[in-house]
Amino acid sequence: MTYLVDTNVWLERLLDQERSREVALFLDATRPASLSMTDFCLHSIGVVLTRLSRGEAFGKFLSDTIVDSGVNLIRLDAEDLRTLLQVHGRYGLDFDDAYQYAAAEKYNLTIVSLDSDFDRTDRGRKTPGDVLKEMTSGPRPNHEP
Repeated sequence: MTYLVDTNVWLERLLDQERSREVALFLDATRPASLSMTDFCLHSIGVVLTRLSRGEAFGKFLSDTIVDSGVNLIRLDAEDLRTLLQVHGRYGLDFDDAYQYAAAEKYNLTIVSLDSDFDRTDRGRKTPGDVLKEMTSGPRPNHEP
């Protein structure tokens, strides 16, 4: 596992928002086994999609992402929620962002998010575009004459 994909990244794609193409390229270029999502994220996506009367889209997302492709579903235990509260206090993150941060810390994952609130934390975050740039800027072959 390498990346913890934040809720807003998944929703950007699912709702075909402004940066949907960037997210699609990131998801296509990244092995599903190197992606993780929290249970909180999954439930939040379910809440948003069902409120928009898109329950079928949630079912398809669940099948495509968790069941069929093998994206890792991770969670925090009750004891981990103490860490979440510390993170909330230290960085002033909302509960959902503190949950994501605590999960990334627990599983040693890089946060991939469109939310700049993570920029003020020790772990920071990468956007889907940042990850794509890193993937394409690998070592260049030596072209000496």
